[in-house]
Amino acid sequence: MNSGNRYSRGISNETPHEVDPADQWVLDPATGEFRLDLERRPPTLPRPRTGEPAEATGRRSDDGPPGGRASRRRSRAGSHGSRRALRWTAGAGSLALVVGCGGAFLAYQHFNRNISAVEVNLGDEADRPAGATDALNILVIGTDSREGLGRDYGDEGSSGHADATLLFHIAKDRSNATVISIPRDLLVRIPDCRNGTRKIPGESRAMFNTSLGQAGRDPGCTWLTVEKLTNIRVDHFVMVNFEAVKTLSSAVGGVEVCAAKDIDDPGSHLRMTKGRHTVQGEEALAFVRTRHSVGLGGDLTRIPLQQQFIGSVIRRMKSSDTLTSPTKLWRLAEAGTRALTVDSQLKGIDKLRNLALDLRRVNPGNITFTTVPVIDDPEQEGRLTLLKPDADRLFSLVAADRPLTTAAHSPSAGPSASSPPDAAPGAPRIDPAEVRLTVRNGTGQTGQAARAVTALQGRGFDRAAAGRDAEVTATSTLSHPPGLADQAAALAAALGLPADAVRENSRYGPADPLVLVLGKDFTKTSGSAPAPTEAPKNLQRVQADDTDVCAK
Repeated sequence: MNSGNRYSRGISNETPHEVDPADQWVLDPATGEFRLDLERRPPTLPRPRTGEPAEATGRRSDDGPPGGRASRRRSRAGSHGSRRALRWTAGAGSLALVVGCGGAFLAYQHFNRNISAVEVNLGDEADRPAGATDALNILVIGTDSREGLGRDYGDEGSSGHADATLLFHIAKDRSNATVISIPRDLLVRIPDCRNGTRKIPGESRAMFNTSLGQAGRDPGCTWLTVEKLTNIRVDHFVMVNFEAVKTLSSAVGGVEVCAAKDIDDPGSHLRMTKGRHTVQGEEALAFVRTRHSVGLGGDLTRIPLQQQFIGSVIRRMKSSDTLTSPTKLWRLAEAGTRALTVDSQLKGIDKLRNLALDLRRVNPGNITFTTVPVIDDPEQEGRLTLLKPDADRLFSLVAADRPLTTAAHSPSAGPSASSPPDAAPGAPRIDPAEVRLTVRNGTGQTGQAARAVTALQGRGFDRAAAGRDAEVTATSTLSHPPGLADQAAALAAALGLPADAVRENSRYGPADPLVLVLGKDFTKTSGSAPAPTEAPKNLQRVQADDTDVCAK
């Protein structure tokens, strides 16, 4: 009998003589750690001695005519056991899904001891975005730390930066998920933050990847930077390193990737012929680091490779040969936990298990990868800046817990964010810093104008200011002076306001600001006016179940 079958039968509880999985974990006195003993049996069911017939143990012999009653009972027990095995082990795949490049179902103290945790200081709670009730936002930070890796990867001994960062949003009904890649070369405002009690000053215009590692910044600084950038509340962070990619890919027996052309990248040391390949270890790491020999080069070229790799990992994790193999699950747990760092509120078997159980409910077809819309920065070569208002629209969708999955993938997931391109309202490209705006509160609830102003300033509308309260109104409106229709249209698109909410007011003079009156439809979750229901035009996206994606 092979170990896979024994494991599936062992964890079934359909009959009183089957083995509970917890009974197969035993303390090894030589190491002081738990190990998996697949031969272990319950005390009331001793293993038969050599030559002893099966009947001596109180069990019916496996011998018998094919198709007999004993055979049918074994078939049903095996079927129940297999289904139970899939249920029990599905959590392992779910945790790997959230970290993108590492993790497993952590059920025992052995794995819990592998995990590193960081206590982060997020400052004043009032300065952070409001959360979408019961939705989960996990910040996945892939660090390029070279500590302990020698000279093989360059920049020897570097403590690492936020090299590959993804914001993983899991919908409150667990029907879908959106994964947003944040380019490391994006110029952002890094807020003041603290590493423990040490205050670290922020920067008004810096590369995103310096939110970690630079000047002693810890993952909490990256956390706050993402919240300021997106106005999306982050619940937890998970940080992984180079070793996670290598060990995870090997633990699952390799990950399938695709190249649309031959690749020879001296920077990542990847040499790959055109076509499909199964990569693991060093080759897997080289694949996700490659950027010079595909596309136009640079970080934006590398991100689709990373998304392809993570989607393939998710599919691999969901496959039956992974979920029913104790050996692969053990290796997976070792790989993930040894390369995993989490915030202190997430550390612990129960918390990680509950997170894994939430995540396993999301079908790969309902997981959408996308990248923050950006353009080349006009002032700094090789750097990027947000594409307005597309980036704001994407952030608002996610903050309001609206899916990017298509109707075909998620027929009951609520309003679709993937309408045809011509359904998205057109908006002129304007500099948000040039827009003068007064925000008035017509919601009937105190503090909403100030909340909206904070959110707008975080999105680049630096000249937004709160005005006096307006009369309570059901719907939000945006009024503008003659000649400023372009500014009003761009702002409305960023806020998700419908076209009929924008109106010209001839009583305003050319020096007057735009006036936004917040109505009862104001969405606190998004931190601004009502969230859009449509994704930006030409938004890059790919589903986790898409097997046709190839590196170009």
